[in-house]
Amino acid sequence: MSPRPAPGLSLTASGTIPQELLDLPWHLPLQEWPQDILAALPRGISRHVVRFAYLGGSVIAIKETSERAARHEYQMLRRLGRLGAPCVKPVAEVTGRSTEDGQPLSPALVTRHLRFSLPYRAVFNQMMRKETLQRMIDAQALLMVELHLLGFYWGDVSLSNTLFRRDAGKFAAYLVDAETGELHANLSAGQREYDLDVAQVNIAGELMDLMEGGFVDEDVDPVATSHQFIDAYRGLWHELTGDTAFNPDQQWLVEERIRRLNELGFDVEEYDIRSAREDSKLLLRPKVVDPGHHQRRLMNLTGLDVQENQARRLLGAIDAYRAQTDPHGDEAVAAHMWTQTVFQPTLAKIPRELRNKLEPAEIMHQLLEHRWKLSEREGRDVSLEDALPSFIEEELSTLRDEATLMINPPTDVVRQMELSNSLSPEDLEYDEDASVWAADPD
Repeated sequence: MSPRPAPGLSLTASGTIPQELLDLPWHLPLQEWPQDILAALPRGISRHVVRFAYLGGSVIAIKETSERAARHEYQMLRRLGRLGAPCVKPVAEVTGRSTEDGQPLSPALVTRHLRFSLPYRAVFNQMMRKETLQRMIDAQALLMVELHLLGFYWGDVSLSNTLFRRDAGKFAAYLVDAETGELHANLSAGQREYDLDVAQVNIAGELMDLMEGGFVDEDVDPVATSHQFIDAYRGLWHELTGDTAFNPDQQWLVEERIRRLNELGFDVEEYDIRSAREDSKLLLRPKVVDPGHHQRRLMNLTGLDVQENQARRLLGAIDAYRAQTDPHGDEAVAAHMWTQTVFQPTLAKIPRELRNKLEPAEIMHQLLEHRWKLSEREGRDVSLEDALPSFIEEELSTLRDEATLMINPPTDVVRQMELSNSLSPEDLEYDEDASVWAADPD
């Protein structure tokens, strides 16, 4: 039984503090927390001690840091959450920690673990291909653009401070470390450029580290890849905030610009149209741009809350279903019927032990991809039902669980396992004297 919280312990949370959170061993340094309450999940490189722990039916991340940093990051993540930013959710700020004999311990920040997310080093358990790396870089650039649009100055942009979730063949990126962040009404060009400079240096350094460990294709150029990140960011920023010049009789250019933004996953709520000074052309500039265009549309139609590219893919599946069943019918009715007769029954046929391999929407996306490949190979239209058995056997069963990685070794050992083909959980044994997990010498 956990000891009663020390008299000086203080927990700040946005809602009711669950008893399970109070019962955690705050009187111990994180490095000494017992294994039975820790969740072995892959984590990124951090200058702080970070551990994952069970809290009721969920998993939380706990980071030891300074009191000022914990308070700042807790408040910053709350503000970003209210703005709809893609970031982890704060649970509590813990201060006043001390050992049972009164020795002070570092304060801690508690956030909720983002299910199905992985640090960049654990996205692949073998070598990372150049194409996959590019998709991660694109996701990182999109995340930075979204945060800058909200007025968030990051100050420490890096792959290590980001979590990635699979999103219909691409990745969705989430902010996981806001310790150096600041929120402003708007960012100046200088603030954005400084973030870009930091990102370029950090990303190049992280990729050099991966290459030295043999985890990236040899033809990857870390410096050139960091430049590609900058190019991706600038292209997105210009598309979302730049001017489009058009003549008064070219109103279709306005619709084309908005449609292009929708395709990128953004909604335009307002835009400015003004006269150019040097000629008779008009200039169009989006004013309020909200990410999640396809997410919101799918949510309204089906109630499914998924990633942006997953939503785009599922909307395409709904359109195909509607074309086959009732081409002139109501879109909302077709979406409801597809959810009830295709999406849910298909997922229900997935063996229970395999359902944590990927998010439900990602499973459906990959099943649709598998069906397409089968149809192309066999020269006929293969149904989802016929494609499901081979998808489960050939693809889904070979993946690791990305909801949680429930094995005994602690986080830092898991990360090494995820990066190496030479280790598996069975290759490890626990050294009671040294209190560490190590490779079994036998």
